[in-house]
Amino acid sequence: MTFRLQRFRFQTWELLLCCLLFKGTLALSGNFWHITDLHWDPSYALGDDPKKVCASSGVRPAAQAGAFGDYACDSPWKLINSSVYAMKKFLPDPDFIVWTGDDTPHVPDRDLSQEAVLSIISNLTDAIKQVFPNTKVYSALGNHDYHPKSQLPGGPSVMYNQTALIWQHWLEPESRETFQKGGYYTEKLLNKTGFRILVLNTNLYYDRNLLTKDAEDPAGQFSWADRVLAEAAGHKEKVYVIGHVPPGVFEKRRNKPWYRPDFNRRYVDLIVKHHSVIAGQFFGHHHTDTFRMFYDSEGSPISTMFLSPGVTPWETTLPGVKNGANNPGIRIFEYDSQTLLVKDVVTYYLNLTHANAGWDRWEKEYRLTESFHVPDASPASMQRLLEGISTDRCRLQKYYQFNSVSYDLGECDAACRVDHVCSLREVDYDRYERCLVTEAASSGGGGSLPVLSVAASILFVLNQQ
Repeated sequence: MTFRLQRFRFQTWELLLCCLLFKGTLALSGNFWHITDLHWDPSYALGDDPKKVCASSGVRPAAQAGAFGDYACDSPWKLINSSVYAMKKFLPDPDFIVWTGDDTPHVPDRDLSQEAVLSIISNLTDAIKQVFPNTKVYSALGNHDYHPKSQLPGGPSVMYNQTALIWQHWLEPESRETFQKGGYYTEKLLNKTGFRILVLNTNLYYDRNLLTKDAEDPAGQFSWADRVLAEAAGHKEKVYVIGHVPPGVFEKRRNKPWYRPDFNRRYVDLIVKHHSVIAGQFFGHHHTDTFRMFYDSEGSPISTMFLSPGVTPWETTLPGVKNGANNPGIRIFEYDSQTLLVKDVVTYYLNLTHANAGWDRWEKEYRLTESFHVPDASPASMQRLLEGISTDRCRLQKYYQFNSVSYDLGECDAACRVDHVCSLREVDYDRYERCLVTEAASSGGGGSLPVLSVAASILFVLNQQ
């Protein structure tokens, strides 16, 4: 009896110790929301004429339009509101929110104005503030968050000043100063020693931005970021980098880069130089769910850029893209609160067709570690995932489904595989071109996309993503 009592006491203390250790492990985990590409279209209104449902559809009919939107249109307010309250439902108290821009609809500049753009930014800001009044938000400008769109200057402007005022409750005083100079800023992440966030205005590098075409370092952002990251290393900080337009090539259209070549090279060099302090990169713009890998000179993975899906379901007018719409998506990142290592990614989505039919329910689409059998979302694990996509048809198909947020359920053929694998692997333009050749050869011919017509190219310039 005495022996049994002592054994019971030992097991009790052992159980308590395990609980304490488990509690400590839980305490190391943090989480945050990433939302991007909301693209609110205030003109959205249901009616008898499918061509007049929304301005963002252009000449395309919104044939399946419903209360939550249509794949030909940008987001109606009901979808915006639904997405923010879904965030509150699934993770009501995040550590912070990352918001990477593109708030206005895909309409010609003549249909907008500075006042209209600022009003849309203000309304979306208020919507987030109302649902998350006590949550820190780190917000970056998208190329659609300016008028004219994509023409963000490399110096002070009225719109930078006005946007800084709209976001003043989120921005530290020093952040407001740099934002007014060039649309970028840096802060201690959650005001914690050892953690930092770098919010970039990568619209300065966009190949559609005519104002920065001949600039060597627009707004001095590269020099500034280099200095901030060097100082972060000196202070033993870990850094998250966020922005809107990513470097590299669009995975759904072969040879479609976003940056001018010199800017793309400088961005890659910046990440390679400072990778030891960069714990993650978080961008949008594509509306798709994808990622990009960065490597050192020996080919080892050193950093991952996560591209989160957009809230808008709008089908891109980019010539050559098939099935270029997506279901609305929002995303939670789970991270190690001691190191900022990204531990997992959980994506939630709204099946737009079902929502319009009355089943307006946001649900989990997938968890990265479960769906792809990786231990975490570190660069090493993401490289393992990439290798699986490259060599295993089932993993490729799963990634392809998630890429459009379960909108395009078709087959990713040989040419599709080459496009995705090379865009994931090679952010550098020259290495991307070489990848197209080697991957096409290894798959027995990757095919090529048809030559684009002049008319289609003009359409894209007028109503670009």
